[in-house]
Amino acid sequence: MKSINTALKLTGVVGLVVSLGACVKKKTEEAVIPAVPQVTVTLDGSSTVFPISEAIAEEFKKANQDNVTIGVSGTGGGFKKFCSKEVAMVGASRAITAEEAQACSTNGVNFIELPVAFDGIAIVVNPKNTFAESVTVAELKMLWAPEAQGKVTKWSQVRAGWPDKEIHLFGPGVDSGTYDYFTKAIVGTEHSSRGDFTSSEDDNVLVQGVTADEFSLGFFGLSYFEANKEKLKLVKLDDGVAENGEGPIAPNATTIGDATYQPLSRPIFIYVSSSALTENEAVARFSSFYAQNAGRVAAHVGYVALPTDLAAIVTQRLTDRKIGSLFSAEAAKGTVRSVLEASKLPAAPAAEGAAVPTDAAAPAPTAAPAPAAVPAAPAPAPHGQHPAK
Repeated sequence: MKSINTALKLTGVVGLVVSLGACVKKKTEEAVIPAVPQVTVTLDGSSTVFPISEAIAEEFKKANQDNVTIGVSGTGGGFKKFCSKEVAMVGASRAITAEEAQACSTNGVNFIELPVAFDGIAIVVNPKNTFAESVTVAELKMLWAPEAQGKVTKWSQVRAGWPDKEIHLFGPGVDSGTYDYFTKAIVGTEHSSRGDFTSSEDDNVLVQGVTADEFSLGFFGLSYFEANKEKLKLVKLDDGVAENGEGPIAPNATTIGDATYQPLSRPIFIYVSSSALTENEAVARFSSFYAQNAGRVAAHVGYVALPTDLAAIVTQRLTDRKIGSLFSAEAAKGTVRSVLEASKLPAAPAAEGAAVPTDAAAPAPTAAPAPAAVPAAPAPAPHGQHPAK
């Protein structure tokens, strides 16, 4: 009997050892199973373009496992990273410059340029400001020109009848595409303005500055006004050109869409590295999703969608991998509509020594799985007659 009990005990021990061994083996096997790598899409650039990029990335990630990271270095800072191959995509509130295109060319970065929506630059003041209902382009130039620094310091100097109170200015930093566009449109020279204003690449900082100062004035993308309209007061703009509409005009979906809000309506862009499209299927999926859904998302985050026919041209440019810029100062002649429609025509041979081809097709990449596109709702149909630059 004793031998039987001993045998049973030994059998139990052996069974326990075997069981423990199986568990250890199972855990060991589980531990060495490699994790599925998460593919990342990297995008940097304009704070103005950030809201639409963020909204599209959130929708994209609902249907895709790819990770999308979005930085805000300003348009200029974003292009520096893009042209040095630090990021695969850049959001820009203006077209690429010749110097930036040359930097990309030097580093072997070819790109596809995609206008994704229209935006307006909003002129804003504190809600307690009861006197500034509108401003003219000439008054803004007098206020923001380099020679105004230290001289035009009070509201009463801008317009007779306004209070003899010190004016405090807020605007995007010098790496911002919105700053570049504003200075070109208002002052007459890109990157030229007075320097004694509070600047930031983060438009939320500018919003906070204006809301805290009764005698402030600032400018930034309309989407940031729309997101903070209860804290800010919009100032109408009069460009003095009757063809654009009589008197002061406020920026909204209609006036930006039909380009009567001048001269502060403009297209916004994303730029995609053609090599990243070929080498990173996640970049191909995300850029395709972006182009297909920008129009539907635009209105929800304070932008104006491209007309459906122009959006189709933009999407086709991505499909065809058309590299180079149509909208740089050196290339663009005419309106957004005329430039995009002309791009469908056979392109002339690129000039010898050109930094970036104007309209060349990159080698077709290996087909990536199609993104899970959300059905697009009917987009607004603006005329698309915005100046290309």
